[in-house]
Amino acid sequence: MDREKVSAAPKILVFSTEKISDPAIDMAGLLKLHYPPTVYTIPVPCSSAIKSRWILHALEQGFDGVFIAADGTDCPYGESCTEKTGEIVRKTMEQMKEKGIDPARLKMAAICSVCSEPFVKHIKSFSAYLSESAKKQP
Repeated sequence: MDREKVSAAPKILVFSTEKISDPAIDMAGLLKLHYPPTVYTIPVPCSSAIKSRWILHALEQGFDGVFIAADGTDCPYGESCTEKTGEIVRKTMEQMKEKGIDPARLKMAAICSVCSEPFVKHIKSFSAYLSESAKKQP
């Protein structure tokens, strides 16, 4: 991939979970499934531990989008992970609106440990959305 294409691709920060979604992301690499090289991952133990301020900080510091690769119902830390993570996303989207940030720049999906292909699909779709959205900006 040439440098111009890489720099034009949206920067996406992915919060992934160590036990569930990280293995899927690693497997995507092993399977040579392609997704934009401007995707950066930060592993966390559980998606319900992600803080709104981390997401807002990433967006304010130059990331075009934040993707939460959540555990879903497979979370080893608690059955309420899905609800708690959903609430974090809801609150963060409200804060994004208040700050004039498009809430669609935050996306969450449950990514299981063998969900490499769905992860790549989500990221490609999210990247395409962010690219189109950037073109519409004045």
